[in-house]
Amino acid sequence: MKIAVMSCIHGNYEALDAVLLDIDRQKAEQIYCLGDLVGYGPFPHAVVEQIRSLDIPTVQGCWDEDIVEGLNACECSYPSLLAERRGHLAHEWTRENIYPETREFLAQLPLTLKSDRLCFVHGSPHSNHEYLMPNMDAFTVLERVLAIDADVLFCGHTHVPYVRQLEGGQLQVKVRQPELGNGEDCSSFKTPLKRVINVGSVGEPRHGRPNATYVIYDTDTGGVTLREVEYDYRKTCAAIIEKGLPPIFAWRLSRGLEYAEKADDPTHVCQR
Repeated sequence: MKIAVMSCIHGNYEALDAVLLDIDRQKAEQIYCLGDLVGYGPFPHAVVEQIRSLDIPTVQGCWDEDIVEGLNACECSYPSLLAERRGHLAHEWTRENIYPETREFLAQLPLTLKSDRLCFVHGSPHSNHEYLMPNMDAFTVLERVLAIDADVLFCGHTHVPYVRQLEGGQLQVKVRQPELGNGEDCSSFKTPLKRVINVGSVGEPRHGRPNATYVIYDTDTGGVTLREVEYDYRKTCAAIIEKGLPPIFAWRLSRGLEYAEKADDPTHVCQR
């Protein structure tokens, strides 16, 4: 069976519409969404209504959570003070421009979804704010996959698509036992091949082009196709400016960039 997996729509209805048309052309039998339906973009309500109307299984993204729970991240979550100010502006605009039923829908979204040996999350199984970067320590990534007992972990959040294979290997675990004179009990186990598939972003790509990205996955063969879909991003850029959102959002959308800002430690998750 062919399934489509998408993420990070961010209120960009033009991009979502184009991706849904492409999914239909690819004849996918099931669609999953990895959250961040809102934030940054000018059409949060329209995006949520489309996802609801199609009954697409969806997990809660970090922006979806923040709109429901309130913005509770500390300054360490932002790569700069400028990015923090823009983030707060986008949060306030989104919070003020969504309907109560939209907020209720975002509130009931689960943090994870599973289907057989596939798991769907926004950031990681640990937190929807955690970034699983392509060059992240392999042991840490493997621990995240093993924690939810899956063979394939689908995620988003980074806005850059990639496929990473974690080759099967042998892990050794040491347990210190003071009652045995500080001796260590060693045990080991083997892990089969695991994969992490980041589906990129529909509504705010950061891979260097404005095109929307998503993934087609074949559950029978394990085949992965990273899809890149062109759409009229200029309409979304114009709406961003028209609705009073920070103009830099339109600039970076038109270029598929992150505005050259990256956190020192993208895997960091604030504990506050």
